[in-house]
Amino acid sequence: MSETGRIIWRRQFERNPEKKHREKLLDRLRSNDARLEKLTMLRCVIAVALYCLFCGLAPASAALFALEEIAPGVYAHQGRMALMTEENKGDIANIGAVVGDDAVAVIDTGGSLVEGREFLAALRQKTDKPIRYVINTHAHPDHIFGNGAFEGDGVVFVGHEKLPRALAQRGAFYMQSFRAAMDGALDGVRIVAPTQTVSSATTLDLGGRKLLLQAWRAAHSDSDLTVLDEKSGVLFAGDLLFLRHVPIVDASLLGFLDVADRLAKIPATQVVPGHGPLVAPWPQALDAERAYLQRLTADLRAAIKKGSTVADAAQTAGQSERERWRLFDDYNARNATAGFAELEWEP
Repeated sequence: MSETGRIIWRRQFERNPEKKHREKLLDRLRSNDARLEKLTMLRCVIAVALYCLFCGLAPASAALFALEEIAPGVYAHQGRMALMTEENKGDIANIGAVVGDDAVAVIDTGGSLVEGREFLAALRQKTDKPIRYVINTHAHPDHIFGNGAFEGDGVVFVGHEKLPRALAQRGAFYMQSFRAAMDGALDGVRIVAPTQTVSSATTLDLGGRKLLLQAWRAAHSDSDLTVLDEKSGVLFAGDLLFLRHVPIVDASLLGFLDVADRLAKIPATQVVPGHGPLVAPWPQALDAERAYLQRLTADLRAAIKKGSTVADAAQTAGQSERERWRLFDDYNARNATAGFAELEWEP
C-alpha cells in the first residue's frame, strides 16, 4: 500500500466515532501494510536470484566443462560418445591444449561456438598465457565449429595443407546439414580456415616446449594432422585413432590402414584419441582400430570377389566387430560403402 493510501485510511479512521468501524479500518490498514511488506521481500528475493543467475552463469558453465591435466602442462577434454545434437552442443570430440613457458597451443575447438567458449573459459582457469596457435586436426565439424571462440590478435590457425580446400568445399554443406540436428546450438558458428598449413611436418615452439605436427595421406579424412608434445610424449592423434567409438572412414580405407601402421612408429608414451577415453598407452591403443579396419577390408574383398552388390556388402561387412564398438550401426554401413567403392577397383 502506498504512503498516500495509508494517510487516507488513517483520516477515515480518525473521523469515524464508531468503535467497530474504527477497528475494522485499523485491521484493514494492518493487513495492507503486511501485504506491502511481503511484496517488498518478494522483490528482493527476485532481484538476488537474477543477480546470481546472470553473474554466476559463465563461471558455472566453465566449471562444468571438464578440462583434465593429463601430463604437466597438457590438458584434454573428453567429448561424449554420441552424435552431434542441440542438447550436447556438438561436444562429442576430444580436444585439448598444451601450455609452454611463453604461449599456449589449442588442439581442436569442439562442435559449436558455445562449446568453444566453454573450452576457452575452462582453459583460462588453468593459465593466463597467450594463445598463440589453434591447431585443427582435420575438417570435420565436431573439431572445428568452435574455432570462432579463439579468434583474436596474434592467434594463428594451423592445419593440413589440404584443410583450406576441404573447408571451402564442405563448409557450407556442414553448416546446412548440421542445422537440423543442432538448431540453435549452431548459432554464431562460422568456418575459420587455417592461415598456416603443414605439407609434411613442422615444429611449433611454445617456449621451452615444442610440438611436432605431421600431415598424413588420405585416411580418416583427406586433411588429417597429428600433434606430438615432445616434452611429455603425449600424442594428439585426432580422428586417426578411435577408442570404443567405431572408426569412421571418410577418405580411404586402405589409407587408414597404412597410416595406422606408420602412426605406431611415433615415439609417444600415451595418446589422446579423437573419440573415446582420453589417455591410452602407445602404440597398443591402435590394436582394436586396426583389427576393425582389417576385418572390414577382408569382408569387402570377399564380397566383391563373390559378386555381391554394394548394398548387400554394406549390410554384412564388418558385422563380427559389432559388439566391440559404440555407434556401430550409425557408421559401419557407411564405412563399408566407402570401402567397397575403393576396393572394387583393385587389380
